Amino acid sequence: MNARVTEPKASEATVVNIPRSEKGQPPKAEAPSGQASPPPAAAAEPKPGRKGGARRLVLMVAVPLVLVVCGGYFWLTGGRYEGTDNAYVQQAKVSLSADIAGRITAVNVAENQHVTAGTVLFTIDPEPYRIALDQANAALASARVNVAQLKVAYGTAQAQLKAAEATLAIRQQAFDRKNALVQQGVNSDATLDDVKLALEQAQSAVDAANQQVAAAIAALGGDPAIETDRHPAVLAAQAQVEQAERNLSKTTVVAPADGIIANVSSLNVGQFVAAGTTIASLVETDGTWVEANFKETQLADMKPGMPAEVEIDAYPGKLEGTVESIGAATGSEFSLIPAQNATGNWVKVVQRIPVRIKLPASPEGQLLKTGMSANVTVDTGRSTLDKLLNR
Repeated sequence: MNARVTEPKASEATVVNIPRSEKGQPPKAEAPSGQASPPPAAAAEPKPGRKGGARRLVLMVAVPLVLVVCGGYFWLTGGRYEGTDNAYVQQAKVSLSADIAGRITAVNVAENQHVTAGTVLFTIDPEPYRIALDQANAALASARVNVAQLKVAYGTAQAQLKAAEATLAIRQQAFDRKNALVQQGVNSDATLDDVKLALEQAQSAVDAANQQVAAAIAALGGDPAIETDRHPAVLAAQAQVEQAERNLSKTTVVAPADGIIANVSSLNVGQFVAAGTTIASLVETDGTWVEANFKETQLADMKPGMPAEVEIDAYPGKLEGTVESIGAATGSEFSLIPAQNATGNWVKVVQRIPVRIKLPASPEGQLLKTGMSANVTVDTGRSTLDKLLNR
C-alpha cells in the first residue's frame, strides 16, 4: 500500500541549519535538541617515524649475515672429526675342542666362569691312551733289539766272507799247481777238472758272502757303525712313543689363555666326544678392541695411529683409543656370497670399511663384553679449511 506524502503546513515548518563541511570531510550532524553532544574523538595515533624503519632494515640485513658468517665458520672449522655409531666391541673367541676322541670323566668349570691360562677344563678317560703308550714303548724296545741283531748279522756276514776268501785262496793255489804239472806234461788235462770245479765253488762262496755283507750293511741304514737310537726303525718307534705320550697328555684339556668360558653347559660326564668337535668357547678378556665400520667417504684422511674416542652404550664415560689398522676390503667382500651386479640395474650404496680401534688395558676395559655397541670418533687433525688450503 503506497503511503501518501503531504506537504507540511506553514505553521509547522522549521528551519534546520546544516554546517559547512571541511574539504574532503563529510558534514557533521548536529545532535538533536535535548540530547548531549558526543565526546570528542580520540586523538589519532602518531605515524611511525623514520627511526623505527631504519632499525627494522638493520635487523633484516644483520641477522641473516650473522647466520651466514657463523654457519661458514663452523663449516670451515669442522670436518676434523669422523664418527660412526656402527661400531662394536670385539674380543678374541677360541673354539675349544678335544684333539683326541674319548669319554669325558670330569668337568671342572661352569658356564661363564673366569679362568686363567692352564686351568683344567675337563678330562677324557686316559686309560686307552695309557695302554697305547705301553704298546709304543714295547715296540721301541723291540726295534732296538732288532738293530742289535742286525749288527750281529753284519759281523757274521763279515766272518763268512773272510772264510770264503781264505778257501778261495787255497783253491787257487791247488789249481795253479795242477795246471803247472799239466803244462809240463806230467799230468793229463783230466786232472784239472776237480780242482777247477773246487776253485769255481770257492769263488761263488765269496760272491755270496759279499752279498750277505752288503745286505747287512743296508739293514743297518748304510752305516755298520750307526748308533742304535739313530737307526730308522728305532726312530719310527720313538715317534710312535712320542705320539702316544702326546695323546695321553691331551686327555686333560686346559684353557689356552685367560678369559671366560661359554657354551659349556651341554658338556657332561660320560659324554663321548669326537676329535676336533667344538664343545665350548673361550672369550679372551686380555685383548679388547673396537671394530668401527666407517663409510668409505670418511676414510680419506684417516690413518693408523690417530687418536680415537670410544663411547660404550652400556657404560657412561669415554675411553681413549688409537686407530690400529684399516680393513683391507669392505665388509661385503668378506660375506659368504659377495654382491654382484651383472644386469645393469644398480643403485649405488655407500660401502663401509672396518677400522680397528685399539683400547689400552684398563679396569674399564675388563667390563667390556664382545658384541657391545659403541660410538667411535676419530680425530683426523684436519678441518675443512685445512683440506681446502692443502688441496
